[in-house]
Amino acid sequence: MSFQSGRSGHAHTEATSQVRTAKDKPVNLSSQEPDIEVPLLDLAAIHQPLMDKITHAMTEVLRTNRFIGGPEIEAFETELASYCGVPYAVGLSSGTDALIVTMMAMDIGPGDEVIVPSFTFFSTAGSVYRLGARPVFADMDPLTFNIDPDHVAELITNRTKAVIPVHLFGQTADMDRITAICEPRGIRIIEDAAQSIGAQYRGSRAGNLGDAGCFSFFPSKNLGGMGDGGAVVTTHAELADRIRHLRNHGENQRYHHAFVGGNFRLDAIQAAFLRVKLPELDAWHEQRRINANRYSQALSTMEQRSILRLPVEVPDRKHVYNQYVVRVEKRDELARHLTAHRVGNAIYYPVPLHLQKCFESLGYKDGDLPHSEKAAKEVLALPVFPGLSEVRQHKVIRCLTEFFS
Repeated sequence: MSFQSGRSGHAHTEATSQVRTAKDKPVNLSSQEPDIEVPLLDLAAIHQPLMDKITHAMTEVLRTNRFIGGPEIEAFETELASYCGVPYAVGLSSGTDALIVTMMAMDIGPGDEVIVPSFTFFSTAGSVYRLGARPVFADMDPLTFNIDPDHVAELITNRTKAVIPVHLFGQTADMDRITAICEPRGIRIIEDAAQSIGAQYRGSRAGNLGDAGCFSFFPSKNLGGMGDGGAVVTTHAELADRIRHLRNHGENQRYHHAFVGGNFRLDAIQAAFLRVKLPELDAWHEQRRINANRYSQALSTMEQRSILRLPVEVPDRKHVYNQYVVRVEKRDELARHLTAHRVGNAIYYPVPLHLQKCFESLGYKDGDLPHSEKAAKEVLALPVFPGLSEVRQHKVIRCLTEFFS
């Protein structure tokens, strides 16, 4: 099966403008295709079937008036840990804060280096920088968009404290090779799994492949909340305990602070909402995979003609397609064509992080990470969300076919 997919690594603010509501029902491809809009993401198609359960969950939180901490948070953490196959989960305020608080718990700060991919959402590197550590940018594997382990090995110094592989677009990084590089050197592995909850690597789920796994529940994620939210999962009891204290200003008992933390708490209303959606997640993943397979089959001729590169699903990994990302040299022209025909699309990401203005002081320049720079000029995400009707997807395929013909 030939595929691949994506992170707003964090689709955070990126995907919000693409969200639309829709009322069309699934239609067989043999039906006449109406002139419909196809959004990049349709949250109504995901939430509408669950509305009664969502309403009940929200009402229960209002009835108990437990808005900070409490049973909803505890239950969600237990259920999330079980889903990921780990003993500990800690609910947090966002995926970005999950990265920050995990590094705080590992005492990462000034003088330390953390190796991160350049081709990802900003918060991966921004979180490192905010703690006073230095983000060291690695190039990507052009086949999967994920961090290149060979380049990681070249970048390690005696100041390297951690590596943050991002499981971009819904597919895990090459964790065996990354572990083999990091473990003998005592370098921590923090999975940025913001786009890849439920993705699998050799049978283990994302978040269970390093020292800690960080998730985002931004609305555009496969498991999205009603706003910002996040979590850390881990197999290490001491790490989980420290993160719990850090999320609440470092408090170990009421008004007693063992260390300086922050306000990184997940709201109970978000936990209740996420608990309704978590049991549906694997079924939604299968819908995303079916949609991805339909694209890959329909567009395979274009790939054979070398005018379009499709995502690749690596053996021994299970892709959950937060994004279905193609590569095309005439990317901007294709994006304009799709937009003109009311087909949602998005560029993840137009500027690799090592070339962002805010990181100029780190001394990177054009040509330093060629694979990341080339991908930034070619990538385009297509609609792949669960609830995407066949007639809508057929319109996307038709628009692509017309453009290339």
